[in-house]
Amino acid sequence: MSDKEVKLANACPILISEDVKKTVKYYVEKLGFTYAKHYEHIESFAALYRDSVELVVVQSKFGNVKSNTKRYGAGYDVYIDPDTVKGVDILYQEFVSKGVKIFSKPSKTDYGSYEFVLEDIDGRLIGIGRIYDYNTFFLDSDRE
Repeated sequence: MSDKEVKLANACPILISEDVKKTVKYYVEKLGFTYAKHYEHIESFAALYRDSVELVVVQSKFGNVKSNTKRYGAGYDVYIDPDTVKGVDILYQEFVSKGVKIFSKPSKTDYGSYEFVLEDIDGRLIGIGRIYDYNTFFLDSDRE
């Protein structure tokens, strides 16, 4: 394989936490992630895993954690795609059964996605969704 054939395989959002251990516990117990903890390093952090999704939680050294919506007035903090549209409803039911705070229920968007939004223990908004209408989603796109 040449360098030109390398493909990106995953994105790994970095989440800042005021209490990394509490955040990790929440993601494990409520959202079904596993973890690799590295609390004793210069930057206390943990890597969280569920299927092909990886998130890294890093201990804040100063300041309060605020969601993108609270800080900037727009945007989720993380968006996660299940492998199917039906998976959105399955994950919604799983998270509701575990007492996860739901910000919005599953619904179709005007941009062709089917999604719901949850709020994590740190107040971040996590979108869970999948494109259901590719023609709408990619209407103004340079993607082939």
